[in-house]
Amino acid sequence: MDLKKVRELRARTGAGIVECKNAITEAEGDLDNAVDILRKKGLALAAKKIGRVTKEGIIDAYIHPGDRLGVLVEANCETDFVARTQEFKRFIRDIALQIAASEPIAVSREELPSDVIEREKEIYQSMVKDVKKPPEIVEKIVNGKLEKFYSDVCLLEQPFVKIPEKTVGEYVKEQIAKFGENIVIRRFVRFRLGE
Repeated sequence: MDLKKVRELRARTGAGIVECKNAITEAEGDLDNAVDILRKKGLALAAKKIGRVTKEGIIDAYIHPGDRLGVLVEANCETDFVARTQEFKRFIRDIALQIAASEPIAVSREELPSDVIEREKEIYQSMVKDVKKPPEIVEKIVNGKLEKFYSDVCLLEQPFVKIPEKTVGEYVKEQIAKFGENIVIRRFVRFRLGE
């Protein structure tokens, strides 16, 4: 086993030595594949942690340069130990930056008011009412537009500003795997001067 590869994989992923060795062996020495293997295992572990009680956490504030935009965000985790780490605080700061940049209106689609969803559906239906397509195709078009709406306004479904190929939800799952605890973005408020 090449210890240099193990060190590099640990530096890239933060995984333990044994996990890195196993991933390199499974990937037949290919570091990029080993990273993917660890990510898949980490996300699988994260899925098991979702649903556990999160009664600790922090509230963090982000004020954008120029003092015209600010965000308060509450994130919860399982233990005070994790909540007080600098890594957890950096994670919450990333979430606050995301909220400042992308203007979500809810954490998840389940939190969107039903009247907002119905209004969007009506708008999309009126946009495609003159399309000469079967009703099931029109419904697919409306549902596609609604999915796009969710990815625009729901925090967990938005592309993550620091790594656009990931959603915020995927980023949160990676943090769950990293910290070994369930993490929940509970709520947020976004302020813009004059609004």
